[in-house]
Amino acid sequence: MISPFLVLAIGTCLTNSFVPEKEKDPSYWRQQAQETLKNALKLQKLNTNVAKNVIMFLGDGMGVSTVTAARILKGQLHHNTGEETRLEMDKFPFVALSKTYNTNAQVPDSAGTATAYLCGVKANEGTVGVSAATERTRCNTTQGNEVTSILRWAKDAGKSVGIVTTTRVNHATPSAAYAHSADRDWYSDNEMPPEALSQGCKDIAYQLMHNIKDIDVIMGGGRKYMYPKNRTDVEYELDEKARGTRLDGLDLISIWKSFKPRHKHSHYVWNRTELLALDPSRVDYLLGLFEPGDMQYELNRNNLTDPSLSEMVEVALRVLTKNPKGFFLLVEGGRIDHGHHEGKAKQALHEAVEMDQAIGKAGTMTSQKDTLTVVTADHSHVFTFGGYTPRGNSIFGLAPMVSDTDKKPFTAILYGNGPGYKVVDGERENVSMVDYAHNNYQAQSAVPLRHETHGGEDVAVFAKGPMAHLLHGVHEQNYIPHVMAYASCIGANLDHCAWASSGSTPSPGVLLIPLALLSLRTLF
Repeated sequence: MISPFLVLAIGTCLTNSFVPEKEKDPSYWRQQAQETLKNALKLQKLNTNVAKNVIMFLGDGMGVSTVTAARILKGQLHHNTGEETRLEMDKFPFVALSKTYNTNAQVPDSAGTATAYLCGVKANEGTVGVSAATERTRCNTTQGNEVTSILRWAKDAGKSVGIVTTTRVNHATPSAAYAHSADRDWYSDNEMPPEALSQGCKDIAYQLMHNIKDIDVIMGGGRKYMYPKNRTDVEYELDEKARGTRLDGLDLISIWKSFKPRHKHSHYVWNRTELLALDPSRVDYLLGLFEPGDMQYELNRNNLTDPSLSEMVEVALRVLTKNPKGFFLLVEGGRIDHGHHEGKAKQALHEAVEMDQAIGKAGTMTSQKDTLTVVTADHSHVFTFGGYTPRGNSIFGLAPMVSDTDKKPFTAILYGNGPGYKVVDGERENVSMVDYAHNNYQAQSAVPLRHETHGGEDVAVFAKGPMAHLLHGVHEQNYIPHVMAYASCIGANLDHCAWASSGSTPSPGVLLIPLALLSLRTLF
């Protein structure tokens, strides 16, 4: 057996072969730092325009370690070493940290956090669109405790609004934008207990179609929750799990169509071909449901039937930007979270890279002068990578040493807990005997669990555009929608808007009054 210290020494020597020649010259680093300094000094001139548009990108489960690993993967996919690569979110001028705990949970879930960053109010784990006075699964604690989201505030202000996700459209993150539910898992009435139904609570899919009837764009998965129980799916005719789930017999797609004015152009699509064939200039309302449940992982995606997140974002923006009053768009890279829960880091990181591509697409279609873009996560995961790997080491590769305890190799990527815990003949599995580069490889974990858990540390918030500088330090997560609303002059906090006293509506480029004179209200 080779000494682990000798392997480490060899790995250290090999590191030199990965150092680009230009990086050996100190002037390279000095010049880079000076350019960064010049750009930082430019930020002293703050963008205090009204944000005509707001785009929020939510990487579900995209903790800081996931951001770093995705950055390396993005670079390596372009045949670079990876570490020096810049994600689109890395280019945003303002960065903050968000404290993600729920009112009753140190380590949060995606429902309570969604209520915080969309509705501006922290809530209990497992609940959406309600305050902490609502207890999970208890329908009778819902009434009177509902809270509204920034999507509602934007719609009430006359803006167009949209939801794009890679999960089902009635999953935890998107549901907080329109629903009020004591349980995030009440996707349709089929998943609700009799007690909740008898007390009058409605499932989340029903609320999607009824609470805010004029959401302009809705795209993601979740077809089966819209149809009566056992209705055959249009794509998976032989798959019983893809069939409709509703016990009330409602066809929510037909109901969605019936709510739209006849003089408006409303389109329901269920595959990529139909989506990309649309002329966005002739689309007023768009509903796209591309899978019975969540959408496929990007690595598994069928290019004929399922659009990418970038493609959905592009179509959504082409529809929403037609409104002269602007728009609010929520975009969720939701399956980053699922990849981590399954211990499949390769799936999770490719989802993060695809979301970054969508961020880039949105950037080319909008302007920082009038569009506030915020990128953040709801929570982290117990995902890490380390092991003194050399520069350019495959992000999915092995550490350059073996354990000095069990003398076996290990991958750089590991989980604190999850399904990757494996014991072979009483010892840790030897990863050199398995295909650890496989798309569905489950990285080793310290504690055996069927599903890996969330992490409790703060997550990053990246911002650019009008008033982005208000995201600048360590904040409670519920602060985020207050900033977005403040920047776009929607919701209840309007005293600072230059046009407020005239009773008119804001137009692009209208400056806000000096920051020193602002008086912030909290009436959301």
